[in-house]
Amino acid sequence: MLPFVKMSLLPLCTLLSLCVLAKTSPERTKTVEFNVKPGGVVHSFSEGINEYECTFTYASQGGTNEQWLMSVGLSEDGRLFSCSVWRPQGKSYLFFTQFKAELKGAKVEYANAFSQTAAAGQRDVPLKPEEFTVGESTVTQKDGKFSAQLSKLTVIGRTGHNEL
Repeated sequence: MLPFVKMSLLPLCTLLSLCVLAKTSPERTKTVEFNVKPGGVVHSFSEGINEYECTFTYASQGGTNEQWLMSVGLSEDGRLFSCSVWRPQGKSYLFFTQFKAELKGAKVEYANAFSQTAAAGQRDVPLKPEEFTVGESTVTQKDGKFSAQLSKLTVIGRTGHNEL
C-alpha cells in the first residue's frame, strides 16, 4: 500500500510545486536580438515586461547590419526596471549619428553609455559625461559632443510601484 500512496501523491506534489513556482516566478528578464542598420535612417527597437518598456532609437552610418542585444529586467519587488543595449561582439563598426533610450513607466535613476576602442584593448570605455544627457525617462546623445561611437547603453529606472 505504501508504493500506491507514493505514486498517487507524486502527481499532486508536482502539480502543487508548479502552481507555487508559477505564482512566485513571473518572467522578470528578457534578452532579444535585433539588427542595427546603417544608412542614416532613424530606426527604433522596443521590448518590455508587463507595463514597462524600453525603446532604443538610433541612426547610424557605415558598414553593414550588426547583431545587437537588448535585455530588459524587472526587480523582484517591481520597483526597478532595467534596459541594456549592446553589441555582443564588442566594438561596433558603425558610426552613430544619434541614439536615445526611452523608458516607459519608469523614471531614470542611473544611466551610462560606453564605446570600445582598439586603444583600450577592446574593452568598454564609458562615454564622457558631456557626450550624452540623462532626462526623466530618456538617455540621449548630445549633438556636437557625441563621438559617434557606441557599444553599450545601460539604463535603470524607478517604476513608482508601491507595495500595498
